[in-house]
Amino acid sequence: MRARTLALAAALVLAGCTTATDGPAGPATATSGSATSPAGGNSLPFQVREVASYDQPWAMAFLPGTPYAAITERGGALFVRDLESDRQVEVDGVPVVQVAGQGGLGDIIVAPSFEQDQRVYLSWVEPGDAGTSGAAVGLGRLVVDESGARLENLNVIWRQVPKVGGDGHFAHRLAISPDERYLFVTSGERQQEEPAQDRSTNLGKILRLNVDGTPAAGNPFSDEPYPATEIWSLGHRNPLGLAFDRSGRLWNSEMGPQGGDELNLVVAGANYGWPRVSNGSAYSGADIPDHAAGDGFQAPTVWWTPSVSPGSLMIYTGSAFPEWRGDAFVGALSGQSLIRVDLDGASATVAERFAGGDLGARLRALAQGPDGSIWVLQDGSGGKLLQLTPGT
Repeated sequence: MRARTLALAAALVLAGCTTATDGPAGPATATSGSATSPAGGNSLPFQVREVASYDQPWAMAFLPGTPYAAITERGGALFVRDLESDRQVEVDGVPVVQVAGQGGLGDIIVAPSFEQDQRVYLSWVEPGDAGTSGAAVGLGRLVVDESGARLENLNVIWRQVPKVGGDGHFAHRLAISPDERYLFVTSGERQQEEPAQDRSTNLGKILRLNVDGTPAAGNPFSDEPYPATEIWSLGHRNPLGLAFDRSGRLWNSEMGPQGGDELNLVVAGANYGWPRVSNGSAYSGADIPDHAAGDGFQAPTVWWTPSVSPGSLMIYTGSAFPEWRGDAFVGALSGQSLIRVDLDGASATVAERFAGGDLGARLRALAQGPDGSIWVLQDGSGGKLLQLTPGT
């Protein structure tokens, strides 16, 4: 795995499936609860290079100490791509996933010990009894050698409980804390609403686990029965973005109903209100009370109405774009753009919206490259892998 010149078989990635339906179709105009509207226009202050295309890509992770990146497709394929030669190979040993609606293969991140043991975390949707399903997280070794690439000793370390019917709002984004002691997992409320307020489930929550998947000591509800022992925050709807800033603050982005998409500063033990409050409206047309001071719920730092459908979140720490260091980037699905949010401590203001060219599409995932370039995965069949570098 340490050799940088491993022979990878060339692979041609074909497009051919429908897009997952986790956000309204078509473009949306974003507005911000911070009273600052994102900039429009098609002028891009960087170069955009198309690298490859994938069939419904969902996540991307760079593998430290190697020239490789791992890329997941919702349909169940995992690829390792050599970014120096542009060759790639499909990974063997990926678990069988349930592919329906928003369900399928999901996130991938490297473990803190990756350079020693090649361990990675992978999330996916697995079937249950009687037509139910739920997200799972596994930990295993991603081995690349002359014979190809494979997952070894992949063991499930976390599951959504309970498994329920339907095929939406799995979330299952992953992040490792800056001190490398904890694994954070987002868990959607599976379009069931009420479980987000119920501490006897881990649906509609953000979870703090030890790196082996066990509940972390000192969690806000650690004196209650499992799965409350896992809960870090609750009242979430469909949290599809999760990232730490330079000061160790945790942020998440999540989809509201009709409007009310959110960027949240995640506070231990806080209740973010879903489905009791939202700055959006129910799909039925029924009103939902807005967030209000003194209502007992944690209000979003930034919110969007109409929806932009935030599908991912990245907080930039690189040197290629020094003026953006510390800023958050949101990949918008229905909003079909890359949104930059200026972070100032615990405050946030929507700063710019990039929607020109290949960025004027449903954007599924974002990642920061080892050289500080920004990588973007478009959503859907034939979703492009794009690299953003300085210059115009």
